[in-house]
Amino acid sequence: MYRYDTYDQRIIDERVAQFRDQTRRYLAGELSDDEFRPLRLQNGLYIQRHAPMLRVAIPYGLLSSRQLRKLAEIARRYDHGYGHFTTRQNIQYNWPKLEDVPEILAELATVQMHAIQTSGNCIRNITSDPFAGVAGDERIDPRPWCEILRQWSTFHPEFAYLPRKFKIAVNGADHDRAVIQAHDIGLELVRNDAGETGFRVLVGGGLGRTPIIGEQIADFVPWRDILTYCEAILRVYNRFGRRDNMYKARIKILVKALGIDAFREQVEAEWVHLRGGPSTLTEVELERVAAHFIDPDYVTLPGDDLGHRRHLAESKAYAAWVKRNVRAHKQPGYAIVTLSTKHAKVAPGDVTAEQMVHIAEWADAWSFGELRITHEQNVVLADVRQSDLYALWQQAREAGLASPNIGLLTDIIACPGGDFCNLANAKSIPIANAIQARFDDLDYLHDIGGIEINISGCMNACGHHHVGHIGILGVDKNGAEFYQVTLGGSQGNNTTLGKVIGPSFGAADMPDVITQIIETYVAERNEDERFIDTVRRTGIEPFKTRVYADRQPNRKVANA
Repeated sequence: MYRYDTYDQRIIDERVAQFRDQTRRYLAGELSDDEFRPLRLQNGLYIQRHAPMLRVAIPYGLLSSRQLRKLAEIARRYDHGYGHFTTRQNIQYNWPKLEDVPEILAELATVQMHAIQTSGNCIRNITSDPFAGVAGDERIDPRPWCEILRQWSTFHPEFAYLPRKFKIAVNGADHDRAVIQAHDIGLELVRNDAGETGFRVLVGGGLGRTPIIGEQIADFVPWRDILTYCEAILRVYNRFGRRDNMYKARIKILVKALGIDAFREQVEAEWVHLRGGPSTLTEVELERVAAHFIDPDYVTLPGDDLGHRRHLAESKAYAAWVKRNVRAHKQPGYAIVTLSTKHAKVAPGDVTAEQMVHIAEWADAWSFGELRITHEQNVVLADVRQSDLYALWQQAREAGLASPNIGLLTDIIACPGGDFCNLANAKSIPIANAIQARFDDLDYLHDIGGIEINISGCMNACGHHHVGHIGILGVDKNGAEFYQVTLGGSQGNNTTLGKVIGPSFGAADMPDVITQIIETYVAERNEDERFIDTVRRTGIEPFKTRVYADRQPNRKVANA
């Protein structure tokens, strides 16, 4: 993974000192709330419902064990003993004291971490495939490109005050695990007929109040030109994006208003002035960054470990975990392990300081000291020997991180919702917990197969409910919390937006609603048909009919 050089470390240390003085001045009454607000946002600090929230950047989701131990230490010392992994592959602390934030940032700087550009109208954390570098379907490793984009975009003066926040995702595999179609810019690494590396570029994707799937603006941009091409896109957006209405300020609105062809013409005209300029990449620069992402010291192993096979035969629980949480690795004898943060007693994505320390220990022992955070708010150990899987499973089970539910109904994506966020209309966490408690039969979960549930507490869609097979959106109805349900969304190569099935439901109804949806699926599915395929084949009507037929007159249902 990338390591800071002296220049990197210096600018991060200077930013910490700068914010320490800004915070001191604010607490002393020398800065007003309005003056302090942009300063704190530049350092990832929000004011939430109960306390400040600090969002810490985890570039493209990659962490070292040392960094995770520092995150655990911060959780114990400055927070309530846990952190929350987000869909942007970052971590959030929900309870820091304002006066402690400069100290937290100073602690982060000692392990080459920061909170810069995790908020505000700037280019946010670059996200990517959590299986980058190890997946069997990978064409080109996206990590060097993510790091190049991160270095280019951090502190870029031209893009510090965009019309609205801006998100970029990069994918280099056959299967899109970065959801590039739902980003402001989505980059897919490809090779042309001549074998040259470049990027297919999508633009104008995003969820939130107006969900839109990104459109292709270029089928092949040579790798040397990718920064100048992205810069051209951002310049057009910076010039023509709306600043009079924050709800219409995202680039997706501009692209939709102009049309993709007219937007492309604007970008191409701007690119004429940028292509071949200072941001053009060189072989030397690519090699400098790529050198940080070479394969670890894999050893030659048999492709099928006999001890692993014996444990599979002897332990049903272990076999279930391997089936759902372990993926094939490009290197024979190794495996990719996903540790689930999802069960009914905690918020999806929450990990305690103690669990962080355990994960760091496992990373050191079994995965070359590295780990990844996923878009689904789970944790990946990417380089585990097959012969070590059973020992890892035993320890992960004791630590509460071995639920065999990856990709199943209880592997719920959820934002913090109304329990923490000022913007939320309704709570997300209790709904997730109630659904997880209802579907606690693992045999049943495995029988019904892969189903993705995404929950957002408001239209900002931090839980990405639009692209969940089942999406749940919290809405406010005359001061009461209700939940709107969508069906048929999906992420991946064929990202689609779900359709609203009808009026919203009260919180107490939600486990029953999900139960009825699942029962309808079981009744309607063809043999071995996935939930999403059944919904696509039948449409939402069978589900809608079943759910609303069971609503009694005295049950709370509100038009949404």
